[in-house]
Amino acid sequence: MIEVEHLSKRFGNRLALDDVSFRVDEGKVTAFLGPNGAGKTTTMRLILGLDRPTAGRALVGGRPFREHPDPICQVGALLDTKFAHPKRTAFDHLLVVAATHALPRSRVHDVIDETGLDSVAGERVGRFSLGMTQRLGIAAALLGSPKALILDEPVNGLDIDGVRWFRELCRRYASEGAAVFLSSHLMSEVERVADHVIVLGRGRVIENATLADLRRGAAVVDAASERASELATELGRRGASIRVLDDRALAVTGLSAGEVGAIAARAGIPLEHLSEESRSLEESYRALTEDEIEFHASNDPDASTA
Repeated sequence: MIEVEHLSKRFGNRLALDDVSFRVDEGKVTAFLGPNGAGKTTTMRLILGLDRPTAGRALVGGRPFREHPDPICQVGALLDTKFAHPKRTAFDHLLVVAATHALPRSRVHDVIDETGLDSVAGERVGRFSLGMTQRLGIAAALLGSPKALILDEPVNGLDIDGVRWFRELCRRYASEGAAVFLSSHLMSEVERVADHVIVLGRGRVIENATLADLRRGAAVVDAASERASELATELGRRGASIRVLDDRALAVTGLSAGEVGAIAARAGIPLEHLSEESRSLEESYRALTEDEIEFHASNDPDASTA
């Protein structure tokens, strides 16, 4: 299990992380989402002890990662694609990592086979495509048969078959009891593999929920009634967000269609129409982060690029 408790990090005058707390459970795939600059990589580096927090702490298996005598068996990590010497072969790179941590040579053969690197194991890493470099990084992360995986944008550069392979690997490791923590901008893939989602925006946690709850909470319920204003008041009291479409129609988020119907019934408000449209993870993510993006591209073709 990975626990992040009130983690903050400053770089000079910039607050990169602001009192971040969450947990990554064993047996689940947890997706770590957020716009560029939100603090995802910084958080992962702090978990791994590669940077020191300004405040708070991160624990792996109940203790700081630095304190584990067998770190490679606790967490397998991929944060940087430029992790291997370009003149080493893939096999030699993995062999060095294994030897450094007193792992048997057989583990190198195991992870080469598991990641599909057999045909290029003898080639120099500097000749690898981005996709093959990613596979090598994942192979290194798997060497110690770790209890947790921390992977920053692991599907970058992978082709369709590679993405499918990675998805199956994540699900398998989670099913075997590992905690899988990954960041990605590919929402369609996250939606296929994740059990839980943590969304970061400007260094703060803005959502921490199961994938199902996140999508459910972002669903839009259309309700129509001749007493729409009364219904809006009742729904608002229960924390719903309401957009008035006209004098009889409402668009409601934060409650399910069943909950809207039950509230209307208790208040004695007749409904003319009630329907629910679920949102994809990408739509839910966009709704959450639209105010958290630091850099916006202009849609004006005449805008200055200076």
